[in-house]
Amino acid sequence: MREALFKKQNLDKWQSFEEDVQSIHSDTLAERFIELTDDLAYAQTFYPSSTTTRYLNELTAQFYRKIYANKKESSNRFVEFWKFEVPYLLFRFRKELWVAFCITFISAVIGAISVAHDDTFARLILGDDYIDMTLENIRKGDPLAVYGGSDPLMMFLEITSNNIKVSFVCFVMGCFFSAGTAYMLITNGIMLGVFQYFCYQQGFLKVSLLTIWLHGVLEISSIIVAGCAGLVMGNSLLFPRTYSRMESFKIGAKNGIKIVIALVPLFIMAGFIESFITRQHLNIFYSLLIIVPSFLFIVWYFIVYPQKVFQKSQLS
Repeated sequence: MREALFKKQNLDKWQSFEEDVQSIHSDTLAERFIELTDDLAYAQTFYPSSTTTRYLNELTAQFYRKIYANKKESSNRFVEFWKFEVPYLLFRFRKELWVAFCITFISAVIGAISVAHDDTFARLILGDDYIDMTLENIRKGDPLAVYGGSDPLMMFLEITSNNIKVSFVCFVMGCFFSAGTAYMLITNGIMLGVFQYFCYQQGFLKVSLLTIWLHGVLEISSIIVAGCAGLVMGNSLLFPRTYSRMESFKIGAKNGIKIVIALVPLFIMAGFIESFITRQHLNIFYSLLIIVPSFLFIVWYFIVYPQKVFQKSQLS
């Protein structure tokens, strides 16, 4: 893109940033600093010796000094990541989050319908060993005995590391122009639908809902959000806008990795619940005492709170 067009498209934004730098709210300050560094990187790549690059360098330096002048703010950087940066990105990429949810939900419905019309489909998706083990546990009167069959600490470490690995794979697959991430969401959605309908066929749907979704609310939601991160990165390749495709990809990858990193505490909590609590065979009251707050937290942090953060940034 020609320098004149790049400057024309962004000059009003830069001037408003410059006017507000001294009075701006700290949350918005950090977000605008990120935007400026993206623009500066682009200018340094394509117009290294231009006045535009020098102007952006000076403006970015002002924001840098403003951010790091206050040591207390700097020490709270860890908190600010979850308090502002991630929610702001979730609002910014709410369409990708919605698409990731729809892909997973529709795939789950397809999986359930497939099992309803073909009993062998469950074995194809879940595997003969898992189906045979579950049927044997049903005959023994404990269809979900798999959750109590191993040491809880080792189970926690294995489940948590596997879930984190799955989320990062789901994200990284976005490199294939979002198609890889979509594939991961489809396969996970189909497995979810197949399993839940298999539980219905075998007569323990209620038990599975009250047991599996103890950790499933956090786990499945986190995979969907990881899918959102993958779509963010993939779409940056598909739709680079005014940036070069490589520069757009770098920005998309950076935004996506922030979203994925924010999921790690949720996977740890989900792994803890699955390893130490799911095996306790809780009654309906105690199950709902975990499931409902988990669901409300997911809705609040990933949907409601990002809107509030965005509105707050607009008023700053």
